[in-house]
Amino acid sequence: MARVVFGERVELAERFAELLQEHGIRRGLIGPRELDRLWERHLLNSAVIAELLPPQSRVVDVGSGAGLPGIPLAIARPDLTLTLLEPMARRVTWLQEVITELALTVEVVRGRAEEGPVRERLADQDVVTARAVAPMERLAKWSLPLLRQDGLLLAMKGESAADELERDAAAIAAAGGGRGEVKSCGVGVLEVPTTVVVVERVAAARTSSGRRRDTRRARKERGR
Repeated sequence: MARVVFGERVELAERFAELLQEHGIRRGLIGPRELDRLWERHLLNSAVIAELLPPQSRVVDVGSGAGLPGIPLAIARPDLTLTLLEPMARRVTWLQEVITELALTVEVVRGRAEEGPVRERLADQDVVTARAVAPMERLAKWSLPLLRQDGLLLAMKGESAADELERDAAAIAAAGGGRGEVKSCGVGVLEVPTTVVVVERVAAARTSSGRRRDTRRARKERGR
């Protein structure tokens, strides 16, 4: 199964799994119960969302943590330009160590998606990924501004994905997102396919007055 997903780069995925086994619990990256299901629940579960990513995409993995789904995506899809965004220093250190060990061409940025300097630095992405970061209401507000027009937010969710999408539809629209949809990745490969909420950025975020306003454009205008 791993070779189906990672192809000739499966050895890199195996080494990443070893690193998580060796350091994951001690460094607070994964829980003790996760060791026996690293492949199915974490590596493969993350990598299969690659089927939703267009070729040569610029991708930011928001709240990357242990490197999920970012590292598996970088292994499975070396054509991607990947940035791992993580606010915690110790996790940033871990991500940098993994990238060096696996010789991956991936950038690590310390910060949060909602921070102004981060939005300036990582603007106009094709795709933003997120795994267990926040409810859709907050995730859309934080992540959609990082995307170019028509860019995609891919949020890995659980069984309640459809309910969450319906509940937070108004907040997603206010953040500039279109009508989201729930997709399953890894069908026919994983025993339990990965559930992903897909939201396209269709407009700039709406201000408190109800107007649409692109924050990057607003900053440029103020600087004239």
